Amino acid sequence: MAKPLSLDLSDTQEICSIGKALSSPVRLDILKLLYLESLSIVEISEKLCIAPSSAALHVKILEMAGLINAEVQPGTRGAVKLCSRKRDTINIDLMDVAQNVHDIVTVDMPIGAYSVCEGRPTCGIANENGAIGNEDSLTSFYLPERFGAQILWSSGGYVEYLFPNKLPKGRALQSISFTVEICSEAANYREDWKSEITLWVNGIECGTFLSPGDFGARRGRYTPKIWASGATQYGLLTCWSVRQDGCYINDKRVGDATVEELGIKPDKAIVLRIGNKEDASYVGGFKLFGKRFGDYPQDLVMSLEF
Repeated sequence: MAKPLSLDLSDTQEICSIGKALSSPVRLDILKLLYLESLSIVEISEKLCIAPSSAALHVKILEMAGLINAEVQPGTRGAVKLCSRKRDTINIDLMDVAQNVHDIVTVDMPIGAYSVCEGRPTCGIANENGAIGNEDSLTSFYLPERFGAQILWSSGGYVEYLFPNKLPKGRALQSISFTVEICSEAANYREDWKSEITLWVNGIECGTFLSPGDFGARRGRYTPKIWASGATQYGLLTCWSVRQDGCYINDKRVGDATVEELGIKPDKAIVLRIGNKEDASYVGGFKLFGKRFGDYPQDLVMSLEF
């Protein structure tokens, strides 16, 4: 399994330590040995024909640079320090990124890759070849085939996704947005079937979209031919965004929660929930479209602006 280390010019001390560690041919030989197996300091000294004290010094420098692990373990003649590799690759970004320039990183999430769901009939999931499992059966929502789902619908409840936080180290998050093709859920379809669809990020409510209906009067641009003409065909491309000054839906401000209040942290998943609130005025369900259904060739997309 790869063990990469990514650095940039803000990691001055770490880069200097690594540079020092890699400047010795002996230490490079130690890294070569540890790529194949874990070794004690005595074993390293024997393989490289150097004094144990020299091997210990080289190991300490590599350990301080974060390139190897050195753990004390009990042995037959007292404790021994067992050394193992910690990194496989080192990437150093030598560009000085201007702090006033914004950039965006995106993550595409298949609509079937939810972690938790609570559905209510009418409900179901399907791919471009047809239904997955049985309609109106919540058991179908947890079949392994769900990861290939291209359309998902429910008359209430929610679906929840875990997104990886791909914000680069040392960058300040300016906004987060989620874009998905979505509409209401009615039996077959009904163009005037309203539904209030709410989005939460890390448990914080980030705005409610009023879907005007469940659309099926025409074919969706990417809806497969196997899909019946009397069923929902497409949705509306809708974007929720949370910025430094509040929440927006399709660039219209709808709430006060800010991106700082979402509690987005390094190495922690970003939890997204989409569904109907129990006390909504219009609990008309929800329907999500993947890139092979509806009018837009995309899945559920998260964008991080930094």
